[in-house]
Amino acid sequence: MGIKNVTVAGSGVLGYQIAFQTAFHGFKVIVYDINDEVLEKAKTKFNGLANSYKSDIYASEEQINATLKNLNYSSNLAESVKDADLVIEAVPENPKIKISFYENLRAVAQEKTIFATNSSTLLPSQFADVTGRPEKFLALHFANQIWKRNTAEIMGHPKTDKGVYDEVVEFAKAIGMIPIELHKEQPAYVLNSLLVPLLDAATNLLVNDVADAQTIDKTWMVATGAPMGPFAILDMVGLTTVYDINKLEADSTKDPLKIKVVEYFKDNFIDKNKLGTSTGEGFYKYPNPVFEQKDFLK
Repeated sequence: MGIKNVTVAGSGVLGYQIAFQTAFHGFKVIVYDINDEVLEKAKTKFNGLANSYKSDIYASEEQINATLKNLNYSSNLAESVKDADLVIEAVPENPKIKISFYENLRAVAQEKTIFATNSSTLLPSQFADVTGRPEKFLALHFANQIWKRNTAEIMGHPKTDKGVYDEVVEFAKAIGMIPIELHKEQPAYVLNSLLVPLLDAATNLLVNDVADAQTIDKTWMVATGAPMGPFAILDMVGLTTVYDINKLEADSTKDPLKIKVVEYFKDNFIDKNKLGTSTGEGFYKYPNPVFEQKDFLK
């Protein structure tokens, strides 16, 4: 496998996890984001993530120190990708933003560099041509809390080179992931094809005043034995991502229910900076959300 140096573009909910997981497994990683202020916030999040690695997978202090040494930071795109064998794009789930990013990236990346998108809903073929290297472009999608929920969905498009695809599969294994190989393009991949209908159904129940968020979560947890309900999952995903995905669909379909969902998230969460676990509050307050308390299911 030729991948040794990795750049992760975007230090949001999944970007910083991808960067840390990759560095934890011995790769040199550059975290790129739009300015130094955002990168300083990412460094703070890495300290919290280190504690999760210690408690959840029993990472040693030596492993954490080695991981942090493998991480470097840059707000200069050209500098951040000059040695990159692989760039993993984790910028906001907005086609215009992604297209702009790839237009800039293609101008500064080396010919050898593989591009991978972590998009959770968009297809790689939507961006393949704008990358300037469609044969070296594919999707590499991670689940949240990737150190525990360690799936990596690998999805090419019709122009993806088979050798590149196989190399990314090997990379996924090398950073502790279970590769989920998709044989053709599928919106939402495997995981979100299963998960999104649940989240949509829960959100529709909420905005239509059928039941409140905690009741819906409690129902799911009691009836299925799941450790968390759909609104706890939404907090973990990040409510900005949830808002962006729903807004794209609302704008394209003009579905009154989708428009209602978008307005609900904007008024109750986005405008109040209650974005989920990343800000300490969404549908629940963190740390120690009530759904983790013993009496929640009574």
